[in-house]
Amino acid sequence: MRHGTRRLAVCSALAAGTFALAPTADAVSPTTATISFDCGAYGSGSATLTATQNGTAATINVSTSAITAPIKVGANSVKSTLTLTNKGAGTVTFTGSANPAIPAGSPVSTGPLNGTVASGDSLEAKSLKVVVLGITATCNATSAQSPGPFVF
Repeated sequence: MRHGTRRLAVCSALAAGTFALAPTADAVSPTTATISFDCGAYGSGSATLTATQNGTAATINVSTSAITAPIKVGANSVKSTLTLTNKGAGTVTFTGSANPAIPAGSPVSTGPLNGTVASGDSLEAKSLKVVVLGITATCNATSAQSPGPFVF
């Protein structure tokens, strides 16, 4: 083997090792879960939670039939805080004020709600606070997330 060919083989092997050691994209599992909420006088119903992760940053989008808009609600005017338990002990909050325009009488969708996670966090929704047109609705989970908690 000539010196040039040997160098090429060594460089190729090093490059392959670098690719093998490159970090993989973080992934939350499951990416979608459902849960039931009781929002007191504002109603009750199910919610779909959709989670994504990028390193320690995570987002959750919420679509729920537990709360309906009393009148037309403009885009980016719903303030929400989703509180999740971490492995049944401490809590993690996700917050945001992004939402699509919501027609009167339609279910409220909110998100992305932003939060910070650590590797191994196992998060399950506990409560959702939604502020629509200055009115605050606090919803408490009445079921476990299905198929289970979000694991980051």
